[in-house]
Amino acid sequence: MLAVATLASGCAQGDSGEVRPASGQQPLQAPPARALQRYAAQLRAEHAARVAAAKRWGLAKAPLPAPPPPAKKPVIRTRKGFEVDDHRELGLPPVFTTVPTRQKVVFLTIDDGAEKDRAFLRMMSDLKIPYTAFLSDYLIKEDYGYFKRMQARGVVLNNHTLHHPYLRGLSYARQKAEICGMQDVIEKRYGTRPVLFRPPFGSYNQDTLRAAKSCGVKYAPLWDQEVFVDRWEYREWDRDIHPGDIVLTHFRGRTHWKGTMPDMIRRFMNKITAKGYAVARLEDYL
Repeated sequence: MLAVATLASGCAQGDSGEVRPASGQQPLQAPPARALQRYAAQLRAEHAARVAAAKRWGLAKAPLPAPPPPAKKPVIRTRKGFEVDDHRELGLPPVFTTVPTRQKVVFLTIDDGAEKDRAFLRMMSDLKIPYTAFLSDYLIKEDYGYFKRMQARGVVLNNHTLHHPYLRGLSYARQKAEICGMQDVIEKRYGTRPVLFRPPFGSYNQDTLRAAKSCGVKYAPLWDQEVFVDRWEYREWDRDIHPGDIVLTHFRGRTHWKGTMPDMIRRFMNKITAKGYAVARLEDYL
């Protein structure tokens, strides 16, 4: 932004309309210079808006803007040790906890749908923080409209089964009913059929992934970290944030936590921003 502003302000316009640069520079025409000035002004306005929103919601710093989505999507493979028998041979959905990228981004995912916090919706829209939802019907059916409003804000709604069972304890037929049944609910209520599925408790077997594939699922993202109101849990030994990490949290409030969803988001955003990370949209990398 500073470079653009410097370029725009380092030129003077003559009577003919041509821009007269400093000695030794090639002349620029007035329209490009004005375009650069407009772009610089837009960047300054967007930054000011992020700072103001961060202040309203009690964040220590303004969220960092995410980089543009990659033009070439990374290849997603199943994490080593997370495979099932004949995983590749059967073409089953990859199970992964991070996305391969060098960009300093993380992905926020939120599970189940128990809490319907209106302030959370306002906060995420105001701060322009992307996230991905994995929903279970038995928890969202009391207020489908809440998640419709979420979808209208650009959030992708994905599959977390009908009743949130421990899938490995079920037959293939019952697992398929749980997964395909939730596909049907989301399609009926929200007009789309998800391609992302997260097994409850992160527990699955070959039947789970076979059933998910038969229902149209292409990816089975798990998580590398989990954030709560009062703590942060890690899967890796170094207990740190890495580029491409998928972070899990839940739709929870004071009934289950010592705080609210906005409290949890403050903890999450303050930590990743302090470490120089932005929140990106998971679907943009798949």
